[in-house]
Amino acid sequence: MEIKITTSQILKVLYVLSWIIFIGLCIEAGGILFNFFYTLLVNPMGSQMFWKDVNLLSLYEYDKGYFITETLLMSIVAIMQAILFYLIVKILHNKKLNFTQPFNFEMKRFVSNVSNLAIGIGIFSHWGAENTKRMVAKGVIMQDVDTLGLGGADVWLFMGITLFVIAQIFKRGVEIQTENDLTI
Repeated sequence: MEIKITTSQILKVLYVLSWIIFIGLCIEAGGILFNFFYTLLVNPMGSQMFWKDVNLLSLYEYDKGYFITETLLMSIVAIMQAILFYLIVKILHNKKLNFTQPFNFEMKRFVSNVSNLAIGIGIFSHWGAENTKRMVAKGVIMQDVDTLGLGGADVWLFMGITLFVIAQIFKRGVEIQTENDLTI
């Protein structure tokens, strides 16, 4: 007895997983933003139990501007990750994947957007990680970059550049396919 898993079945599973990840990332981004505004506007002690047991009280007490910078970088990274998975959910939901003509404008745009988001996540993650290192060097008690959600900048940049190359291949594929359609 042989079990055959079709591409359609795999895409359905990926669609469900993408929704789960997207919802989780939206909750995380919302939690970071809520705690950011709560700490700034209502209760500064909210920085002690920020989001997911992150303690930013030492940073808040050191300098409010650095606190704002760090939490904004955390927010930007979380929001960009949520947008990335939104794009994945959107393309799987709209069924824009055309396997008979894979080089189409929608796929080119999708791969290009995902590439740009991955590079952006990498840049902001790196910026946040470097900011955290500077604060630690100044004697501020900070949690590690992974706990802050700013880890893996090198992986995001590598993935973004790889996807950028693939986006350029798709761009050229669309050009060739358009030329072929015009000559027929």
